[in-house]
Amino acid sequence: MAVSVNTVYTTVLYILNKEQRGYVTPAEFNSIADLVQKEIFESYFPDGNQINRQNQNNTNNDTEFFNMYKDVAYKLYPFEKEITFTYNAATGDFYNNTSDEIYKIGEVITTYAGQPQYNSITQLVSKKDFDKIIRSKLTAPTKQYPLFYTSSASITTTGQLVLKISPVPSNTNDFVIVNCLINPTSPNWSYTLGGVGQYVFSLPGNPGSASVDFQLDISEQNNLIINILKYFGVVINDPTIIDVAAQEAQATEVNLKS
Repeated sequence: MAVSVNTVYTTVLYILNKEQRGYVTPAEFNSIADLVQKEIFESYFPDGNQINRQNQNNTNNDTEFFNMYKDVAYKLYPFEKEITFTYNAATGDFYNNTSDEIYKIGEVITTYAGQPQYNSITQLVSKKDFDKIIRSKLTAPTKQYPLFYTSSASITTTGQLVLKISPVPSNTNDFVIVNCLINPTSPNWSYTLGGVGQYVFSLPGNPGSASVDFQLDISEQNNLIINILKYFGVVINDPTIIDVAAQEAQATEVNLKS
């Protein structure tokens, strides 16, 4: 379940008002909210590595509902996606032809049609090693054991991640699927102007609304609020303040939907 951008914004406003810290405009909030979401998202990777080391040393709890490594991995599920890369005949590489911005790539599967058909896990190597390997008759990659390296140099996809694969999947029925993590979509608190010039929240999904909720798991709601407030100079020592403010915000959101 995602975190409501309206709940976070109205909670932040409630606490800022209580602390007499002034008002935050939607534009200011959206900018900081996007930054904080990215910070939390990127924190999952060093956290996951540290917990994995604890697993290897047998110092981490591994019971079904108290496995910290699984908890971190669960928070990344909304960002895990399989993307079919598009072949660019002019440059001989494959690129992401979707609107999703890739953060990390994982397993790459190259499918070669024909008899027999191969669905091959494609090994990542450096460009230097790639150039050496494909020139050797002894080590040249095959359809069963293809290789690839990553680049951003492409005529039609400047600055975008591209894959150079050998052997090149050239048949019209060949394709490349990349398991990857995508960047979170930027949250946005969208509004219309009310009768006296006030900001009126536009619910996500409503016609004409540009509002976008946070993509992080609902368990991150308090972290989002606390870290956004820090950027506005407010440090929360008592977490119950956030709970009360969030309840007020959720009640407001229910009224908007009713």
